[in-house]
Amino acid sequence: MGRPAKIGLICSLMVGSFLVGSWFSRRSASADAGSSARRVLYYQDPMHPAYKSDKPGVAPDCGMQLEPVYAGEGGAGSQGARERMPPGAVEISPERQQLIGVRVAEVTTSLASKTVRVVGRVALDETRIVNVSAAVDGWVRQTAPVAVGDLVGKDQVLGTFYNREFLTAQQTYLYALNTMDRFKKEGENADQLKLTSAQVRAAEENLEYLGMGEAQMREVARTRQIARNIDLRSPVDGVVLARNLSPELRFDRGTQLFSVGDLRHVWVLADLFGNEARFVRPGQAARVTIPGQGVSLPAKFSEALPRFDASTRALRARLELDNPRYQLRPDMFVDVQLDVTLGPGIILPADAIVDTGLRKTVFVDRGNGFFEPREVEAGARLGDRVQIAKGLQPGDRIVVSGNFLIDSESRMKLAAARQDATTKDPVCGMDVDPTQAGNRKSAYQGRTYYFCMDECKRKFDQNPESYLKQIAGPRHD
Repeated sequence: MGRPAKIGLICSLMVGSFLVGSWFSRRSASADAGSSARRVLYYQDPMHPAYKSDKPGVAPDCGMQLEPVYAGEGGAGSQGARERMPPGAVEISPERQQLIGVRVAEVTTSLASKTVRVVGRVALDETRIVNVSAAVDGWVRQTAPVAVGDLVGKDQVLGTFYNREFLTAQQTYLYALNTMDRFKKEGENADQLKLTSAQVRAAEENLEYLGMGEAQMREVARTRQIARNIDLRSPVDGVVLARNLSPELRFDRGTQLFSVGDLRHVWVLADLFGNEARFVRPGQAARVTIPGQGVSLPAKFSEALPRFDASTRALRARLELDNPRYQLRPDMFVDVQLDVTLGPGIILPADAIVDTGLRKTVFVDRGNGFFEPREVEAGARLGDRVQIAKGLQPGDRIVVSGNFLIDSESRMKLAAARQDATTKDPVCGMDVDPTQAGNRKSAYQGRTYYFCMDECKRKFDQNPESYLKQIAGPRHD
């Protein structure tokens, strides 16, 4: 082998050795990094996170298997972030988030609409109820076949009655009419015609006082024949609400004989519960639907203030609507639908809120696996969504799925923090808040002790037995 060939072989061996060494170094570094990333820092009680141990095993209080906390989950890098978190904040690794189905969404503002549906009851328009009462004493001669609930037309005869003053009043009326006709024919002067016209008007008013209606009065004037009885006629189109008339009945002046309600315009009384009343304003449009019939009519809320009903504990609002086909009848139940458009605000899925009855909480993603519980003030309920009045800002990232499991762990942390709230420094005896102690704590014989300063922790670590003899009932988790 010549000299150039030897040189080439040596160069090839050197390059190969360099590549193999480089590959081995990268593999070793990668293995070391992986080993460091999964290095166990300590073992933790899943039911009482404050209990920590440097060895695997079971928790002494509940017997549960201790779970390892790795460097990526609770090392020095995350310790400072954990100390800055408010009480109840939890740290969950990406693997656990995926396991329990945690899903996060960004908070935004949007316009919201709400449909308020309540039950209403049809009622008569009280301003359209007319009572037919006896103007004078009388005696019923005839009654029409009309009963309560029947529809009657305006000027329809409901019955007839007799009054002994009625014949004399008719005679006076006919005499005044005949005199007026004669004066007009003879061409009397204007003053005489004016005086006679006043007499005619006075006779008509006397007949009205006795109970004669305008239709019957016109009939007497046309035929110039005296009527034997006075007709009781319906003053409006409507439904008979009350009937107090029977043949041969003798009645006194002021007796209510009929009551008729105009159904062409009705009311609907709707009960509003809770905060539903705040969506209603006078003149607001709504729709009234008859269940099962497919009939929907436009309505509007009246100017009247809603009245509080003590029996139902609800505000009773009044709607007004036209009823030309008499589809709505008194005491009929209907559905009232009110579409409300709310202003811009924060709208969340209802499942994103943990509601204990006393407070409403959402979990805010603070990054690096930390979730902070934050109390919010809820506004209107919009179906499966809720409007948030206070507690969140646009851009916040909150948990919208899996929050109940996060809430469970958060509650355990808060409970542990409350238990530790009265712990004392075993060295100096000062009260220490465990949530503010940070790294100033030590585990000894399955118990955790907290210190007010680093110097106390150092003294305790050097000789724990001497300090434990000075306190009674050492604090443990």
